[in-house]
Amino acid sequence: MRYLASYFFSFKFLSDMHFGKYRLSRHPLVKWAQRSDKLYITVELPDAKNVKLNLDPEGKFFFSATSGVDNVPYEIDIDLYDKVDVDESKASFTSRHICYLVKKAESKWWSRLLKQEGKPPVFLKVDWDKWVDEDEQDGKPGGDMDFGDFDFSKLNMGGAGDFDEEAADGDEEKKEEASSTANGGPEAAPAASSEPVAKA
Repeated sequence: MRYLASYFFSFKFLSDMHFGKYRLSRHPLVKWAQRSDKLYITVELPDAKNVKLNLDPEGKFFFSATSGVDNVPYEIDIDLYDKVDVDESKASFTSRHICYLVKKAESKWWSRLLKQEGKPPVFLKVDWDKWVDEDEQDGKPGGDMDFGDFDFSKLNMGGAGDFDEEAADGDEEKKEEASSTANGGPEAAPAASSEPVAKA
């Protein structure tokens, strides 16, 4: 009888996990690069929905969204190395990723992205396309990100506000049309590469 009860509980728990009663969040791929006065944080999550953003002046960075047909939940909750300026930080949304330009409170190079020392999480990678060494920072622009009029203060980044999905959808369509027209067709997806692991 004991085995039967144990079997039933295990089956019930597994079926609840499968059908979404207990959904565990996954971590999307996060790329980052820096300049002395700002960070570039890119969350790679195609077709993100129900996006919630929160950036705290102390450096607490929270992101959550769902993606895919099954609305799989994704979440990032990290403590950045130092304080940031929430009012001067911006966000840009496309159908494939969300880019953040996070303004540092103090203009200086950080030795790593996270406050916590040690090995960075596996979902966190250096964005070599935007990376510039400290002594080369004046010579190279920050990449091809278009931040438009998005900023954290408009998105209630200082609190637990929700992202206005309808407003971003309209802006995203305009960006995609402009990109298609400028490039003569849809943008090509970035190729996967085997990049060396860097200290985050």
